[in-house]
Amino acid sequence: MEALILYFVIFFPSVYASPSPDWLVNGIQAARVIPFSVLRELGRLLTYTLPSLALLLYLIYRAKPRGAATEPVSLLKAAAPTRRDALPFVIGLPGLIIIGLFVSFLVSRFAPIAAPFRVEGPSSLYGWIVMILLCLGTGYLEELYFRYYLLSKLEKIVASPALRVAFSTLLFALCHAHDGLWGVLNAALAGVFLSALFLRYRSIHGIALAHAGYNVFVYAMGTVGN
Repeated sequence: MEALILYFVIFFPSVYASPSPDWLVNGIQAARVIPFSVLRELGRLLTYTLPSLALLLYLIYRAKPRGAATEPVSLLKAAAPTRRDALPFVIGLPGLIIIGLFVSFLVSRFAPIAAPFRVEGPSSLYGWIVMILLCLGTGYLEELYFRYYLLSKLEKIVASPALRVAFSTLLFALCHAHDGLWGVLNAALAGVFLSALFLRYRSIHGIALAHAGYNVFVYAMGTVGN
């Protein structure tokens, strides 16, 4: 129950605050561009992303068994990524980019069916700094919740790894509903991929940095497309 309450508290405000509540117009979404705003993204980082991340880290630390000899991952034992996080990052970032490009290819073929918003990249050094910090915060926030926290919680009540991944991925995809149908598909494919990486390598840093790197890639593509 705590996990579901936390999901609605952390992730649904961003869905409702999205600039796209009317993403379906007569069943077809017109392609629109979301301009990058340094003040808006800095405000989101300071008032939403970082406080949500702090809350999640507190709950994870509070739930850690005292005196436990082992941890599911090394997050609470090491303050920085280690060499063991390199492989899931090296696999994760190209994998996410391939998934994103695949969905983009589908969009190019079926754009009349809910074409997604295009995110505009920053145009100044300050903008890039804010954007990178925001991507890091978002990457860690989402991976800590959907892969580390939620999958660990589900291990206690759901025996099947496939069902745990399916439930985590469903919630991950739903909180991207503001991106339209293609955004949900992209999140679903990425969610399965990242869950598989986490279960294989038990590395939160690797997949969080890969997630952040993919978000930076999306913004960079928005800059190139301007």
